[in-house]
Amino acid sequence: MSFKREIKPVNIYASEELNSALISIGIGITGNPSLNSFNIEDVLLSASIEGMVRGDYRVLGLLTDWIEMHGRLINVDRLSKIVSLQADEKVRRYWKAISQWQSKDVRFKKLSKNANVEGRSDLLGTGTDFLIQKHGEDPRFEGTVLRVPNLTLRHRLEDIQSADSLSRKNRFYRSRLMIGPSYRADVWAYLLKDRELSSSELARLTYSSFATAWGVKRDFEIYPRTQLKADKVPA
Repeated sequence: MSFKREIKPVNIYASEELNSALISIGIGITGNPSLNSFNIEDVLLSASIEGMVRGDYRVLGLLTDWIEMHGRLINVDRLSKIVSLQADEKVRRYWKAISQWQSKDVRFKKLSKNANVEGRSDLLGTGTDFLIQKHGEDPRFEGTVLRVPNLTLRHRLEDIQSADSLSRKNRFYRSRLMIGPSYRADVWAYLLKDRELSSSELARLTYSSFATAWGVKRDFEIYPRTQLKADKVPA
């Protein structure tokens, strides 16, 4: 049977599972840590749905802070593709706003295009004009497609683990630090966990192409085993 690449998230996390997923990427909230391996872009998309569709502004604020600290390690190519598949305009609007905020990073231009929204819209259902008049706009969203009154989203960067701390905890994040935010980095991280995974299994787990997974597995086999042992960190 030929391999068919899938780009859509296998799961959209919610409730306790979302809490565990957020903890796994270094967000300081109360919940039960999980031994599961969470794809970073799947977690980010799930958090944006929780915030924009279900109105959980606590999660939305934490997500926005995480992007501020770690946005350079997002695989924007994949994020752009899965955002474009979202039927809910609110979710696409949030990511369009993020791409405008992060416009100095040229990778986000694709996300801006794929979000496919125009004009400006309010985060809150009512009271936006009053709150903006009182507190101003959240500077991160000022001039974007999303109007957010200042102080609506909690802004506490201390609730987000540093790159140093997160790299010690999450092998996928650490791999992206070393290799770059790519499918290749995620395949490498999975091989550090289980070198017996097949190319098709690796491609499925990381949403990569079969060719990418096969190439990384080939390169992994010639990587010094002493270095592999040193690279192992918790998932």
